[in-house]
Amino acid sequence: MRRSRVTTVSLLAALVLAGCTNAKDVLEPSAITPPAASAQPAQPPSATPGTATATPAPSSPAAPTTPANPAQAAAALSKTRLQIAPIVGASVEAATPLTAELQTRARQRGITLAGSTDQTATHVLKGYFSTMTEGKDTTVIYVWDVYDPAGNRLHRINGQQKAASVSGAEGWPAVAPATMQAIADQTIDQFSAWLGSSAG
Repeated sequence: MRRSRVTTVSLLAALVLAGCTNAKDVLEPSAITPPAASAQPAQPPSATPGTATATPAPSSPAAPTTPANPAQAAAALSKTRLQIAPIVGASVEAATPLTAELQTRARQRGITLAGSTDQTATHVLKGYFSTMTEGKDTTVIYVWDVYDPAGNRLHRINGQQKAASVSGAEGWPAVAPATMQAIADQTIDQFSAWLGSSAG
């Protein structure tokens, strides 16, 4: 009974998070490695978000789809100019390793990154984050929406990652950089798989 109730709380939290369109806590990804075309300064977050107390359901990320034609998939990736929108819901300390790893992984995948003022972006990636803590366990819940330049949502990536927690901390302070880097790697890998599968 308790597990069922807790799973329901977790799903409700994820649905609320998925519906987010704005929040006070943002980190401009270009603040870490500013693109040459961007002259817009970053806007730091104003507060650290709270945490919910529940045990999340096990993460079950969607399996990447293998593209029918690897050459077409590679061509689709090379034509992509990805703009990463400000991260919603995460603290600066958590978002910094996330955005740095997003940029590194995207380059490894052959994806060109567009700055925040770049008008040539082909895709915009918007991320919404939250933590759930119970006892010593903290889990990061994330939702990414992929938009075209006109603002139409094309795809959604979501999941949960159990934090490699920092002793004695709760919420975002309990989330180690390695956890956020793992989320970044999974996100770009799933984004790349989706691009490749839709290129065939």
